[in-house]
Amino acid sequence: MSSPLERLSSGALGWLAANLDHFDPFSAGARSAAPRGRAKAALELALLCHCAARPAGPPDALGGATALVRELWQDPALPPLFAAVPGYASAYGLACAALAPEGIDGTQVREALAGIDPGFLSPRGKSPYQRIEIRHYADKAGVRHTVEPYAELLPRSPLLALRPAGPADGAGRDGDGAPLTVPQAYAVTHTAFYLGDFGRTSPGLAGDASAHALDLVDRLLRHCVGHDLWDLAAELLLTRFILGTDPLDTPWGAAAVARLLRAQRPDGALPGRSAELAAQPAATGREFFRKAYHTTLVTALMALVVSSPRPS
Repeated sequence: MSSPLERLSSGALGWLAANLDHFDPFSAGARSAAPRGRAKAALELALLCHCAARPAGPPDALGGATALVRELWQDPALPPLFAAVPGYASAYGLACAALAPEGIDGTQVREALAGIDPGFLSPRGKSPYQRIEIRHYADKAGVRHTVEPYAELLPRSPLLALRPAGPADGAGRDGDGAPLTVPQAYAVTHTAFYLGDFGRTSPGLAGDASAHALDLVDRLLRHCVGHDLWDLAAELLLTRFILGTDPLDTPWGAAAVARLLRAQRPDGALPGRSAELAAQPAATGREFFRKAYHTTLVTALMALVVSSPRPS
């Protein structure tokens, strides 16, 4: 009998494979969407494929996604799509280079890199969290930058600098027991993703710093379970793995997986970021995709990483 994590993974990967046309920003079904949404979906699919390309190789269910990303990353229309997103052109161009599949013609990647504002690669005017994100993608892409080392940024990062409101039993912000605001919670998870390269390396925490980060993640996870915040719960499970633990060995980790399984539809999709934001039954195919794809993809990513052997 398959484990809860295996059932989550199989269902999510199956839904993603059946909806690749919506991830293709140049398909007939996607062209009516705004450039930012089309670019973001393509980049997130590339991130999943990149993280799945570990020594054991990606699962067979990602074969179609891997082929689509390789095709898109060699399409001359891709760099102009990233350039057409105001305020995000440099970030998307850098991520494009960082997530480029191995062995492709790099012409379009170089074109995307040429569109990056040089000032984007400096620490000036950016928060520690933004600097960590830029350093992560720039290092991965082999792009020169002037951002400080992680060790200097870590103490001021959301993972260590944020202090949860209220006691550990849950009384916190926003009148619903939230230890942090939702944007702060996502900054915590993404900081861990970048520091730990989505589970490939150690994030560099020890002692009191590690204990603080784990306590913060557990408080957030408990809140997510109680409020059916599916997307953030999946990210926190991945964060706990990156912090060096098996998240399924904790009560709130196991409860989060159970909540995700309960929310997962028979076709494998997670219908939104939370129960409150879930797609309605009457949603069109494109509208449902817009609501469901991120949480479904994050769930698949979490399940793939958490079930993989840790790198030595």
